[in-house]
Amino acid sequence: MQVRHATNPAQIAGFDTEQLRAHYLVADLFEPGQVHTVYSHEDRTVLGGAVPKPGEPLRLPSADPLRAENFLARRELAVVAVRGGGTVTVDGTAYRLAHRDCLYVGRGAVDVVFESDETDSPHFYLFSTPAHTSHPTELARFTDVDILELGEPRTANVRSIRKFIHVNGIKSCQLVLGITTLAEGSVWNTMPPHTHDRRTECYLYFDLPEDQRVVHLLGEPAATRNLVVANEQAVISPSWSVHSGAGTHAYSFVWAMGGENQAYDDMDPVALTELR
Repeated sequence: MQVRHATNPAQIAGFDTEQLRAHYLVADLFEPGQVHTVYSHEDRTVLGGAVPKPGEPLRLPSADPLRAENFLARRELAVVAVRGGGTVTVDGTAYRLAHRDCLYVGRGAVDVVFESDETDSPHFYLFSTPAHTSHPTELARFTDVDILELGEPRTANVRSIRKFIHVNGIKSCQLVLGITTLAEGSVWNTMPPHTHDRRTECYLYFDLPEDQRVVHLLGEPAATRNLVVANEQAVISPSWSVHSGAGTHAYSFVWAMGGENQAYDDMDPVALTELR
C-alpha cells in the first residue's frame, strides 16, 4: 500500500509537473494478478485496483497504514467493475458484477475475494473511507440506477450522472459514489466546476481509448493547474481543489467522496469568470 500525504494550497504553487503527478495522480492501479492500494491522508481515503486472472482469485489484504487485522475492520468499501465483469465474494456470499456495476461492502466484513468469470481479467476499482457504523453489503446495477441528465451541447458538457451510494440510494456511513458518462461530442465534465470544503473527491477515468487523454484541472480556482490523465488513472482532489476535466474522446469516470457529510449538493460553485 502506497501512502500519499495531505497537501495545502500553498504547496501546489511550487510543484512542477512530476511533483503534481506524484501528489495527486494515481496511476498503475490495475496489474494482472494483483491488488494495488493507495492510502491518502486526504480524509483517510483509500483507492485501489484488483485484477484477478481467470482461475486465480485475489483476496483484499489489510496493510500496515490501516493498523487493523482486516481491511474493513473500521472502514467501508465500494467496488466498481470498470473493465469487464467478475465476481466479488463477501464473507461467503457471491455478487456478480457486470461492467459499471457497483458493490458496497459495509464495515466489519472480513473476507473479500475478487474473481474472474471470463477469459479476460476484470478490472475492479476500489474506493474506501473510514466508517464508524455498519451497513449491509448491497449491489447496484448500472442499468437500474436513476439517471440525472446535465449540460448542453452548446457548452460541450452533456453528461449522464448515476448515483449509486448516497442518502437516497445504497446506505453508507460517509462514502458517496457514482458514475458520470459523457455524451458523444461533449468533452467537459463538472463544468461549471466547484469545490467541496467538507470532503475529498476522487475521479477514476475509464472507458477512454488508450491513445486518448483527459486534461484534468485542479488547484484553487484562482490558481488552477492541470494533469494529463490516461485511461484508468485517478486524481485525488483535496477539499480546497476544483475538479473538472476535458477529454479528447468520450469517456466515463467514477466520482467518489468521503468527509463531513453525504449531501450530494453540498458544494461551493465556482463561476467560470473566477478561474485563472
